[in-house]
Formats: sequence, C-alpha cells, structure tokens
Amino acid sequence: MMGVVEINLAQFALIYVLLLVVLFIMKKSKINQSKLLVVASFRMTVQLVLAGLVLTYILENPHPLFTVAYIIAMTTFATIRVLNQNKELNKKFKLAIGLSLAGSGTLIVFFFVQIVVGMDFFNPQYTIPLSGMIFGNAMTGLSLALKSFNENLKAQRSRVESLLYLGVTPKKILLPFVNNALETALVPTMNRMMGMGIISLPGMMTGQILSGTLPMTAILYQIAIMIAITAVVCLAVFAALIFGYKTLYNDRNQITI
Repeated sequence: MMGVVEINLAQFALIYVLLLVVLFIMKKSKINQSKLLVVASFRMTVQLVLAGLVLTYILENPHPLFTVAYIIAMTTFATIRVLNQNKELNKKFKLAIGLSLAGSGTLIVFFFVQIVVGMDFFNPQYTIPLSGMIFGNAMTGLSLALKSFNENLKAQRSRVESLLYLGVTPKKILLPFVNNALETALVPTMNRMMGMGIISLPGMMTGQILSGTLPMTAILYQIAIMIAITAVVCLAVFAALIFGYKTLYNDRNQITI
C-alpha cells in the first residue's frame, strides 16, 4: 500500500484559494465576520506550524520529560481557554474545572496508550497526538456544559429563589442543571458516533489510511479513540460540575449566582 504523498509549499498554498471563496461568499451575504475568519486562519496556521516544528524535534529526540512537558502545556492552554469563557465563576469552581480536565484527560490517555495500545505512556509518537484529541474534546465538552449550566441557571434565577424560599435545598435545586449540562456536552459526541462510517470518515482514520495503515487497523483505532473521547468528556464535565456546583452555596443554603 502506498504511503502518504508529500505536498510542497506551492501545492499547499493552493488550499487558501478555498478561503478566498469563503470570504467572497461572506462579503456577498453581508456577514461581518471576515476579519475573524482571517485572524482565525492565520492563528491556526502559525500555531500548527509551530506545533509541527516542536513535534518534529520531540519525535527525533524522544525523552519522557518532553512528553510530560507537552501534555502539561496542552492541559494548561485547554484550561485557560475554558476559564476565559467563564470568568464569572468563583475560584473554587475554576479549580474544580482545572483539576477535572487535567485529571480525567491524563487518566484516559494513560489507559488508552498504556493498557489498550500497549505502548509506553512516555512514547511521544502515541501519547502526544492522542492527548491532543482527548484534551481538545474534553475542553470543548466543558465549554458547552458550562455555557449551558450558567445560561440555564441565570434564566431560571427567579424560580431558583422561589424554591429556596420554600425550603428546597440547594443540592436538589442545582443537580437538575448539572444533569442537563452533562447531557448537552455529550450530545455532539454521540451524534458524531452515530454518523461515523456511513456519513463521514473521521480525521484519525483518514490520516492513518493516507499514511498506509490497513483500513481495519485504522477502524479499530478510531472506534477506540471515540469511546475514549466520550469517556473523557463525561468524566471531565461530571467531575467539574459535581465539585463545582457545591461552591455556589454556603452553609446557610444561600445560592450565589
């Protein structure tokens, strides 16, 4: 089976023609997000090129410290991204989010690489790209869950205050919001699972096939990573909200929103 075909810079530059098409349509449709698209595309390109250079060095000079450092950086940036979108949360809630993301992500990556694949956890070839998928999806899941949790809580503030006045405990009031937010975070992942194989060939599987991996091997990896992603989203969101919502009320059963 033929390996992946390398493309030169001139060929690669042609892909930006498609970006010009998008910008043209946005302008014709009077969508005022052209600047955002350009900035996002530029940032994506720069960040991925830098990541490629760093990964090239790490893969050519494998060392456990490099792998650990990359995971720490990945976790830190993912946590900062989530917290920047939820600045109104208290410090204890933010700590619960950071620990949940780091703990659940590291646990799932370790289980996947060390137990399922059977490779050394510090092997950068497996650990770093798998960590990217797992931590990236955990970050997205947390962002969706916290957005749902905060918006629903604010929208039903008067109802929450009425229930408190009637003597209902904060735990009974807030748990339905937690459960609803967890469902919101899991739905996109489950929808992706429903359409895989028939509607779409996912990125990891496509990349492996392009690199010459046998389709059945790529399929097994894809199934495994999707289950791992579902697990990390569930664990990260559940832990963050279960520990986090308890910081929203005090000993006198007063809820601070």
